[in-house]
Amino acid sequence: MNLEFGGKQRSYVVHTPPSYADSTSLPLVVAMHSFPGDAAQIATTTGLNAKADKENFLVVYPEGYSSAYNALVCCGTEDDVGFIRTVIAEMTTQWKADPQRVYATGMSNGGDMSYKLAVELPGTFAAIAPVSGGFIGAKAADAAYKPTTPVSVITFLGGKDRYISQFDAGITQWQQRLACAPTGAPASLAQGITLTKATCGDGSEVHVYRLPEMGHGWAGAEQGVLSEPNAGVDATDLLWDFFKVHPK
Repeated sequence: MNLEFGGKQRSYVVHTPPSYADSTSLPLVVAMHSFPGDAAQIATTTGLNAKADKENFLVVYPEGYSSAYNALVCCGTEDDVGFIRTVIAEMTTQWKADPQRVYATGMSNGGDMSYKLAVELPGTFAAIAPVSGGFIGAKAADAAYKPTTPVSVITFLGGKDRYISQFDAGITQWQQRLACAPTGAPASLAQGITLTKATCGDGSEVHVYRLPEMGHGWAGAEQGVLSEPNAGVDATDLLWDFFKVHPK
């Protein structure tokens, strides 16, 4: 789908499940690629189209300008928050996406972008799932920069990711600003993976998977750019399980 935004031609790709009918309101997942990347790349890596067909939700893949989004530390100067706001508006009006069940996920640059959207589009997202992305950069360093409406988070961080120290610091800051408190002790999973859960002051939740053997990529992806087939968990399965129990 094409649209003119900010004086430029922009585009996005929509995937509908086989049971889709424009009279039915379905959840929407906004999926954002890494840099450099495109919609086809992130669709292949995540397998979200097959997941959507099985679980009956819509996926929209906004195309970054010059293969990138203007996220928290990279890349470009485009108003990608405004662009994605426009894409979501078209999805809710033309494709009948359920505005109470809008979610964002992304890898690397797209993961960073999901945090930016959670803060800068209040009331839009019920939850986000950054994969190998972080709440980082100059904006994130400002103590006032945080969501003003509840947005739950599930994130996947690789111990061998070159950005792990930044990502760890970022998710810690996020939880401090939102007065999040741990929910029980960390869970120990296979391959040394840990899962921590917290509930925040605004009622949102934060689940953090730390995967010591994973690099900078998509946990569980069997193919595509930045795939991590041996990560030990499947981010696509887990993020959808998280999304479907977190409406607004």
